[in-house]
Amino acid sequence: MDLRNIAIIAHVDHGKTTLIDRLLTQSGTFRDNQKVGERVMDSNDLERERGITILAKVTSLMWKDTRINIVDTPGHADFGGEVERILNMVDGAVLLVDAAEGPMPQTKFVLQKALKIGLRPIVCINKIDRPDERHIEVVNEVFDLFAALDASEEQLDFPIIYGSAKHGWMAAKPEGPQDNMEALFDLVVQHVPAPAVEEGPFRMLATTLEANAFLGRVLTGRIRSGSVKANQAVKVLARDGSVVETGRVSKVLAFRGLERQPIDEGQAGDIVAISGLIKATVSDTFCDPAVTEPIAATPIDPPTLAMSFRINDGPLAGQEGDKVQSRVIRDRLMREAEGNIALRVTPSETETDAFEVAGRGELQLGILIETMRREGFELTVGRPRVVFKTDEATGQKLEPIEEVIIDVDEAYSGVVVQKVSERRGELRDMRPSGTGRQRLVFHAPTRGLIGYQSELLSDTRGTAILNRLFHDYAPHLGDIPTRHTGALISNAEGEAVAYAIFYLQDRGPMFIDPGTRVYAGMIVGEHTRGNDLELNVLKEKKLSNVRASGKDEAMILTPPIRMSLEKALAYIGEDEYVEVTPKSIRLRKAILDPHERKRISRAKEAAA
Repeated sequence: MDLRNIAIIAHVDHGKTTLIDRLLTQSGTFRDNQKVGERVMDSNDLERERGITILAKVTSLMWKDTRINIVDTPGHADFGGEVERILNMVDGAVLLVDAAEGPMPQTKFVLQKALKIGLRPIVCINKIDRPDERHIEVVNEVFDLFAALDASEEQLDFPIIYGSAKHGWMAAKPEGPQDNMEALFDLVVQHVPAPAVEEGPFRMLATTLEANAFLGRVLTGRIRSGSVKANQAVKVLARDGSVVETGRVSKVLAFRGLERQPIDEGQAGDIVAISGLIKATVSDTFCDPAVTEPIAATPIDPPTLAMSFRINDGPLAGQEGDKVQSRVIRDRLMREAEGNIALRVTPSETETDAFEVAGRGELQLGILIETMRREGFELTVGRPRVVFKTDEATGQKLEPIEEVIIDVDEAYSGVVVQKVSERRGELRDMRPSGTGRQRLVFHAPTRGLIGYQSELLSDTRGTAILNRLFHDYAPHLGDIPTRHTGALISNAEGEAVAYAIFYLQDRGPMFIDPGTRVYAGMIVGEHTRGNDLELNVLKEKKLSNVRASGKDEAMILTPPIRMSLEKALAYIGEDEYVEVTPKSIRLRKAILDPHERKRISRAKEAAA
């Protein structure tokens, strides 16, 4: 039987997961009467809520006499650790590009990885039915991007297909025929080579890892040589060639549609999942006991952002979640780092019950926190910090720089340029991007972009789209202005009262509603001035026997600012934490005791 292994690569929201839905439907993978939801490959709740792919997933379908294994890859650079590993499993790629937006930063990111390992992508211009589509310019932009990424002549001679995944058609010409996806199926079979099979005993590089309640550790990868059966003895080698463990394979699973089914034997070239081993992890080589050399695994780009994950030591700890001990938090973080090699977890050097978690970006770390919170964890996290490097030759401090692309209405381009420049960003390009909009390209330090997303949306009335991608390390660019307002801090524990909030509103916007549980040291609002201010939000009206004139009924409270997790992480200062529980997101001072806070503040001023 013929076999093809392909990855669908694209910028976030260009239609990868929808395209796979249509391919599965039209290949007859689903029964006629089978009910299937939209975006079936986005299996976890967060993926469905945010409309992004976080974890790479494999599916498989039959087209005529060919089995096609398809990998749906994340389009966001924060999950780039996934993309790099997945591309080593496949022999071809379909590069999906929006017919209106054209190539975007993550298109560049995933394409660069694909070209580097020698893949020859098929370019698929999707969403051709959009009223603002501009397929001729987009094809030229894609060609320029291939050339800029040093594509070979073979890679530059890419086949192009047009269509609309949403409406279920692909064709060699933009106008159609608008019937079905057959043209794409045929192009994949014709253009993508069959998997290259090496001679010799069984060898497989583990690419993704997951924990299964019934099977234990399940590792997926492509078999490079030989074959594997259930109960076969195997050895696992680390990247440096040392033996991780030896054991027996309990099950060999292959992807058939959306299901993983046990098979008798996995053959070279196929993508399979293996269970039965207890220590093996991503980037390890599974092999016959006679093999001594591991398969070379791609080194991953270094993390650029780090955050402190701590136990929740506030007065309300343990009242909403059931996983609060540092040991449980540590085990969960270590488990995450095993399956996600773009993440690095180390014990904190300054605190006993804290861990430093370094990753690719705010989104990746934010999603880890949100996932843990939904699993019942309570924790406090510090402000994201940039991971600096030292230049070995000069001893100079280097910081990560990102390429930032902002699509915005022309009326707001001035304020965007001003704000990014204040954050030490340098404008590299400015050009029209469709009706009344401009595309601005900056090189900006990662430090300056922390928390900029929400400010950008308020500056542009929600019309701007920001995309960012790691560019390079550069010498430290100096100080960047941070939040210039102070915090309103509760001085007591209890439930906030409407009467107190009403009379404190002129001090600054509030983050809490009446009835919210607060404690001493918790941040309840933003001070309009630069200093922190402690206040009492529990103060009740003094009752007397004098009849009220009715003015109390006229108390109108300004709606509080709602803090999402991302907004809270971007908002807090160096001496503040976000307290995350399954039901609440609170902001608090790192040191809750007011006298201790003053003492440390005075000591810092004296040292300065």
